Amino acid sequence: MKIIADDLTGPEIANLLTEHLRSLSLLSPPESMHALNLDALRQSDVTFWTVWENSQLLGCGALKQLDPTHAEIKSMRTAAVHLRKGVASTLLQHIIIEAKRRNYRRLSLETGAGEPFKPAQNLYTKFGFKPCAPFADYTEDPNSVFMTIQLPQQ
Repeated sequence: MKIIADDLTGPEIANLLTEHLRSLSLLSPPESMHALNLDALRQSDVTFWTVWENSQLLGCGALKQLDPTHAEIKSMRTAAVHLRKGVASTLLQHIIIEAKRRNYRRLSLETGAGEPFKPAQNLYTKFGFKPCAPFADYTEDPNSVFMTIQLPQQ
């Protein structure tokens, strides 16, 4: 697997993100959908990565700076045909290493609260994330689970 910083211009990533937003819209009401679209992912405070094997897109994820010490994981998605192959774990590890390199003290995320989101919650828990209160501009939402991890300072 190869992880690259992506400029979000390729058709493969556009298709994966469209699928991401479509599937979330089937699971969450509009007011509880916090996924970023292509334009939002292209903002200067977001770094976006894709995971590839040869010419096949396996997944994606992003890191959004909230302030100089706190960042948020966004748009974690594995292509359906590559689920349970370690794509998300590999990318999450990459994002955590990058967050530490940037000297963030805290890394947080929002994911869904229902049964379809249990695999994602389990992944984040495996990496040390713990439930937390809403952060940044989020508010309490029965359809959201908020998680965070304190990062050691180098």
